[in-house]
Amino acid sequence: MRKKLQQTIKPLFKIFFVFSLVLTLALSHADGALAARSGGRIGGGGGFRAPSSRTYTPRTYAPRGGGGYYPGGGGFGFPFLIPFWGIGGGFGGLFSILIFFAIANFLMQTFRRVNNGEGEEVGYSSNPAVSVTRLQVGLLAQARDLQPELNKIAETADTNSPEGRADVLQEVSLALLRHPEYWVYAGGGTQQAKLNSAESQFNRLSLAERSKFSEETLSNVNNQLKAALSKDALPAAGEIDNPTNLISQGPGEYIIVTLLAATLGKFEIPQINSADDLRQALRQIGGMSGEQLLAIEVLWTPQAEGDTLTSDDVLAEYADLKLV
Repeated sequence: MRKKLQQTIKPLFKIFFVFSLVLTLALSHADGALAARSGGRIGGGGGFRAPSSRTYTPRTYAPRGGGGYYPGGGGFGFPFLIPFWGIGGGFGGLFSILIFFAIANFLMQTFRRVNNGEGEEVGYSSNPAVSVTRLQVGLLAQARDLQPELNKIAETADTNSPEGRADVLQEVSLALLRHPEYWVYAGGGTQQAKLNSAESQFNRLSLAERSKFSEETLSNVNNQLKAALSKDALPAAGEIDNPTNLISQGPGEYIIVTLLAATLGKFEIPQINSADDLRQALRQIGGMSGEQLLAIEVLWTPQAEGDTLTSDDVLAEYADLKLV
C-alpha cells in the first residue's frame, strides 16, 4: 500500500516541480524584459486640418455691350444664358434646353465632389490625401554615440513649428545615416488615408510603438520637455535583484529607432530589403519640408543609461523588421 502511494506521489511531485520551475523562469524573464524598456520620444504637429490656402478656378470675363464685363465668356453657363432668357420662338425652346443641361451638369459635378470628399468651393479640397509613413532602424548597441545625439535633439528641438519638426526629421535621419556600419534591421512603409481619418491612423502607429516601452524616460512633445530623474530611471538589467539566479542578464545588444511622419499629398518610401533601400528611405524622410508635415514622432529604445535591449526583445516586439 505504501509502495503504491509513493509510486503515485512521485510523478505528481515531478510535474509540480517542473511547472514551478517553468513559471519561475517565465516570471523572471518578464521582469528582466520589463526593466529593459526605457524609451525616448520627440513629437509634435500642427493638427490634422485642411490647408489654409485655397485654390480657386480662374474666372474669365467677356465684354458686354454698353461697357462693363460679366463673368462667363468661355462656354455655356448661367451668365451666358440668362441674357437670352425669354427670347421667343425656337430660340426660347433651344436655350431652355441648354439651361436644363447646364443645371444638370452643375448638380452632377457637385455630387461628384461630395462623394470624393471634396469641399464645396470650386477647386478646393477640405479632405485631401495624407500619407502616414513609418520607418524603423535596428542598430547594434555599439552605436552608443547615437543615443546622446538623440537626447540632444530631444532637449533642443522646437516641435511646435513646421520648420522645427522638419529639422527633427532631418537631424535624426542624418544621425542614422552616419552609422551605416551598425545597421542590422530595418522596416516600414507608407499608408494612404484621407485627412479626416489620418490622425487616428497616425495615433494607432504611435501608440503601438510607445506601448513597447515601460517608461518614456525622455520626451519632448509640442515643446513640453520631460525627463525621468536618474533615481527614477529604469535600472539596468544586471542591477535587478534576482535571488534565484535562474537567468543571467546579458549585455544590451540593439538600439531601435522609429520615425513616424504624416504628410499632405502623395509620399512613399521604398520597400526596405537592403541597406541601399534604407539609405534612400532615410534621405527621403529627412528631406521633407515643414509645409508637408502634419505631425511627426521619433521614438527610440533604450534611452536610459545602462538600459538594455536584447535579441529576444527584438524578436518579440519587432518581429516584422528585416535584416539589411
